[in-house]
Amino acid sequence: MSDTQPTHADGTAPTDKPSDTQWERDALKALLTEQVKVSRANRRWRWIRFLSFLTVVGVFFWWAFRDVGQPAMVSTPHTAVVTVSGEIAADSEANAEDINQSMRAAFEDEGAQAVVLLINSPGGSPVQAGLISDEMLRLKALYKKPLYVVVEETCASAAYYIAANADDIFVDKASIVGSIGVLMDGFGFTELMQKLGVERRLMTAGANKGLLDPFSPVSPKQQAHVQGVLTEIHQQFIGVVRAGRGKRLQETDETFSGLYWTGQQAVEMGLADQLGGLDYVAREVVNAPEVIDYTRRENVAERLARQFGAAVGAGVMRALGASGFKLN
Repeated sequence: MSDTQPTHADGTAPTDKPSDTQWERDALKALLTEQVKVSRANRRWRWIRFLSFLTVVGVFFWWAFRDVGQPAMVSTPHTAVVTVSGEIAADSEANAEDINQSMRAAFEDEGAQAVVLLINSPGGSPVQAGLISDEMLRLKALYKKPLYVVVEETCASAAYYIAANADDIFVDKASIVGSIGVLMDGFGFTELMQKLGVERRLMTAGANKGLLDPFSPVSPKQQAHVQGVLTEIHQQFIGVVRAGRGKRLQETDETFSGLYWTGQQAVEMGLADQLGGLDYVAREVVNAPEVIDYTRRENVAERLARQFGAAVGAGVMRALGASGFKLN
């Protein structure tokens, strides 16, 4: 028997096959290496997503808290506009604080030849309307600039309370104008509760603390008191209209009855002065065709804060059993 080792055809000796243990080690090493690469890639993507999220949040907060106040002072002659749109209330866009701030900015700008309140509102709070009305009178006296009102679709109730202090009121022939009155609404369920056999258990400290509770009857004394409050606010409203419109007002028995009229009828009754829109007033009345909007609009953060505060306030008022008056 020969002692020679087997050789390949090229004369070289064959190598030994790797052991099973070595193969497992190599495979495990490759698997772990790949796992490390995947983990690193996942971490990179997590950081990218996190940074992207921070960027989006940062942009949102910049947008939410950015200054959206009045425009910078404009030196060239122009007509300044402040918009009063929607319900006039402390928790709405048409609130006294924002409108008054907008009017002050418009009056202070030396380039503004006149200020126009562009109104499209069905009414709202007499308190908010009163605050705006008082500021209108103060600014007119301080800056000696004309203050006009241009009515779009509606100028009723608290909106007309505001408009009455303008130097002139311009309307469209189909605008709705007037509704000089005060209301307080609610419901009564006392008879229904009796039919259903429901007992109302209301405990108060103060004889009239449950005034206008919908589940309790209203006494004649309480009803007379509420009517007296409504009448007082109505007289305040009438006083503002008479003072603002003066001899132009063609007063009749229906003028302060709560009725409303078209713009054409309002001109005939002295509730408005003439027909015309914003462009007409800027071009033909003010002689400053360029119109610049000074309306202060809340950013998202301010709106959320206002709504939250209004919701808390409304909850407190409901807890106290209080109701509000509206010029509607």
